[in-house]
Amino acid sequence: MTKTAAYHTLGCKLNFAETSTIARNLTEGSYEKVSFDERADVYVINTCSVTEAADKECKYHVKRAMKANPEGLVVVVGCYAQLKPEEISNIEGVDLVLGAKEKFNILSYLEDLEKSNAQGQVHSCEIEEADFFIGSYSIGDRTRAFLKVQDGCDYKCTYCTIPLARGISRSDTIANIVKNAREIAEKDIKEIVLTGVNIGDYGKGEFGNKKHEHTFLDLITELDKVEGIERIRISSIEPNLLKDESIELVSKSKSFVPHFHIPLQSGSDDLLKKMKRRYLTKLYSDRVAKIREVMPDAAIGVDVIVGFPGETEERFLETYHFIQSLPITYLHVFTYSERENTEAAAMEGEVPVSERKKRNKMLRILSEKKKMAFYESQIGNTLPVLWEHENKEGYMYGFTENYVRVKKTFDPSFVNTIEKVKLQKLDNDGVVSVASSFEDFLERV
Repeated sequence: MTKTAAYHTLGCKLNFAETSTIARNLTEGSYEKVSFDERADVYVINTCSVTEAADKECKYHVKRAMKANPEGLVVVVGCYAQLKPEEISNIEGVDLVLGAKEKFNILSYLEDLEKSNAQGQVHSCEIEEADFFIGSYSIGDRTRAFLKVQDGCDYKCTYCTIPLARGISRSDTIANIVKNAREIAEKDIKEIVLTGVNIGDYGKGEFGNKKHEHTFLDLITELDKVEGIERIRISSIEPNLLKDESIELVSKSKSFVPHFHIPLQSGSDDLLKKMKRRYLTKLYSDRVAKIREVMPDAAIGVDVIVGFPGETEERFLETYHFIQSLPITYLHVFTYSERENTEAAAMEGEVPVSERKKRNKMLRILSEKKKMAFYESQIGNTLPVLWEHENKEGYMYGFTENYVRVKKTFDPSFVNTIEKVKLQKLDNDGVVSVASSFEDFLERV
């Protein structure tokens, strides 16, 4: 008899890739996939540990599952599940908690599992045992897929719990990544986003944790040869691992798009040292300058943390003015929150929460100004857009190669197609409208 399973993913693109792999495993075990708000036999919640709200988010989605089916089994996996398994097992409604190693064997744990009012079962390895690699890719919609190429991290940033949740840096083989990319291409998906914890560190652990056999440059060189994928987008990559050769390859590539997301975290060299980041602001600005030199219209996204211990007003303004001076496109702003078992949690110089929120708002406003200026700079350009399936108030939306969000009147025949369009104007909703094919034709004749 076919059973049903529903899934909800919190956090990063890597989690989405792994949820899809777990779902495929359950589908092979005769579980039919249904919506999370539908009645299901099993609910799988893939958690994140990056924000302090991880526990609240987990509890909320457990309640959603219990509302949809009080008799359904609730399984919690992911980073939060690895870090706080016992805490999660005490949440009312949770039946099973699986750690970093166990989550990919979910079928075997479900065989004899029954709904119980008692504390949920916990199966969680020591993180040192997570020294293997499970290839994954997700298909969230019909236009793009997230392809996992790397997992874990050997960096010891003082604010981060990811090494505790995901283990050491390790990678898939190039051969398997290429195989997965071809499988994605066969599903008529136009764009792949490369994901991992620290993808610039690609190559580590590929052959039993021996020395690096391959590099990130080797990987993207081979992926650029895969037929059938129109676009490949690199997700977040550390500035110290983004080499000139990789930037040059992207600038000349047939598949890789001119879009980089490069974590900064702080524009103060003093704070970068306290964070144990592996670069200073000079290297960061050099990376941005190199991208602009060879790809003047590339999109450049930036991660930044506000309110880190010791971030005085002077140091925050260093960050603000440094970012203001850079020709970047947008920011992802994170408000620092204390995480257990991290060095930063014991540091002096705590920033009041109210001040953290104020600084977050200042940088989000700066981000919006940067993004709008970048969008304005693209008006008049003719660029390829990958149209998505969303129909919102009669419009369809898509992204250019360099990550400009655009819209036009909805036409289902354009869904999951790439169309060259002329960017017309920046609308009040912060989206660029484009000429329809007919309007563009009239303008050209």
